[in-house]
Amino acid sequence: ARPVEPDKIRRMLEAARWTMSSYNEQPWRYVVASRHEDPEGYEKILRCLAEGNRAWAEHAPVLMLSFYETTFSHNGRPNRSAKHDLGAASAALTFQATAMDLYVHQMAGIRTEAIREAFDLPETVEPMAGLAVGDLGDPEMLGENRQESERAPRSRKSLGDFAFGPEWSAPSDIVADE
Repeated sequence: ARPVEPDKIRRMLEAARWTMSSYNEQPWRYVVASRHEDPEGYEKILRCLAEGNRAWAEHAPVLMLSFYETTFSHNGRPNRSAKHDLGAASAALTFQATAMDLYVHQMAGIRTEAIREAFDLPETVEPMAGLAVGDLGDPEMLGENRQESERAPRSRKSLGDFAFGPEWSAPSDIVADE
């Protein structure tokens, strides 16, 4: 429930701003609202999240939505790197938040049509994700099924599952001894 200071939000967005991008296009866009500073904007974003995400995201002091421009501004052609660039910007934003002892939970569960309508998006802008920002929450405040998921051990694929050598799906020799 502790508010996130506006300066910290700006620093997170500054980290996103300085992320590399194809042709320096910087195709990312964010809508940001603090429950404490802009309750109306906060509710507008909250209504754009999928129902399962709303149940717990409503406790975060800051909500964001991320977007990307689908075309290059210099020639109007499709920007196939835009999603990658937005992901990099959101990662930089997340790393900055972590350095300030904040947590960012990115959510693919968004209502894209509701977002398009609520924010009157241009055709060349696509919604990508929701982001909840704040202190680490207590799993006790979640429903029982979500508590179990939140407390479950985290697992990741091995390096050999995604770092290949010259043969597709064969682990690179560099990671084979993992």
